[in-house]
Amino acid sequence: MAINIEYVILRHLQMELKAPFTTSFGTFQTKEFILVEAVDCDGVSGWGESVAFSAPWYSEETVKTNWHMLEEFLVPLLFSKPLRHPAELPERFAAIRQNNMAKAALEGAVWDLYAKRLGVPLCQALGGTKKEIEVGVSIGIQPTVDDLLQVIERYVAQGYRRIKVKIKPGWDVDVIRDVRRAFPDVPLMADANSAYTFADAKRLQALDEFGLMMIEQPLAADDLVDHARLQPLLQTPICLDESIRSYDDARKALDLGSCRIINIKIGRVGGLWEAKRIHDLCAERGVSVWCGGMLEAGVGRAHNIAITTLENFALPGDTAASSHYWERDIITPEVEVQGGLIRVPNAPGIGYEVDRRQVERYTQFAKVFHRTATA
Repeated sequence: MAINIEYVILRHLQMELKAPFTTSFGTFQTKEFILVEAVDCDGVSGWGESVAFSAPWYSEETVKTNWHMLEEFLVPLLFSKPLRHPAELPERFAAIRQNNMAKAALEGAVWDLYAKRLGVPLCQALGGTKKEIEVGVSIGIQPTVDDLLQVIERYVAQGYRRIKVKIKPGWDVDVIRDVRRAFPDVPLMADANSAYTFADAKRLQALDEFGLMMIEQPLAADDLVDHARLQPLLQTPICLDESIRSYDDARKALDLGSCRIINIKIGRVGGLWEAKRIHDLCAERGVSVWCGGMLEAGVGRAHNIAITTLENFALPGDTAASSHYWERDIITPEVEVQGGLIRVPNAPGIGYEVDRRQVERYTQFAKVFHRTATA
């Protein structure tokens, strides 16, 4: 089936979070992002979302660099020759080094369009089988421990299946001890976002007493070797996030013993197809995976739901309800969580309708790129 995309619209959106979100590398109150719309010859739209932040805290990519890559390189490559399947795009984009979040945004729009043309949900087009997925929630660093405990209490009451707490030096062992004392049975993990070095091994070992599901990305974002040295020193599984940008990164990490769990983020690894390949590799190796979050709006959230329907996404992901982050999301219906579960939509494509009125409300500027010319 040929995918005949006539034009692509890039929109720069800005949305206010309901509350500031703080990690070891920064605090976010406003989320800027690029929404990608790919429209075929029959007027059917596919949607993708860039998860890059406005500054290079999480990775070297930003909203502005993503726009540049999409406008100057990736959209022209999309139009450069006929396309029959979205899985062809990673090879087509391979001449562009890195810039995975930009690639994933455009690839995601094509996947949505492809599934709609087939008349099937995106999850089915990817090979997913789950009808509902388990989800947890990620909680940023709070002003005080009491504030943190109150936030956790609220989400535990809402039935989330796992709580993730951000940590950094000075906000780690004692904080987790207080959390575990207050919530002795809640599935709990700690996310360091690369805030430590191997010299902090003893401090990280101190977290073993709290029965954590995992410690996520304790060491440098580009590191596999020191994680491989650290993991044997810990009872708690290491989960790698920022270190895994490709199938090959995942293979090397597993070969080295750098982790026991992998967090798959679609944007970080370059798209849905690479995410599926990493999922399949981990399934072959008996390593569980889960889907991390990047403060996505509704389109990105819908893509996360679709990939999480693959069988080896065995641990609750970070795809919380829309209302966790936004006063009003850009999709209808909004993503809802009931008892720690999200019911997977069965409409074609991402399964949610993009609310164009809300999109226009949040859009700062937009540009249209036609197959034969740029407007």
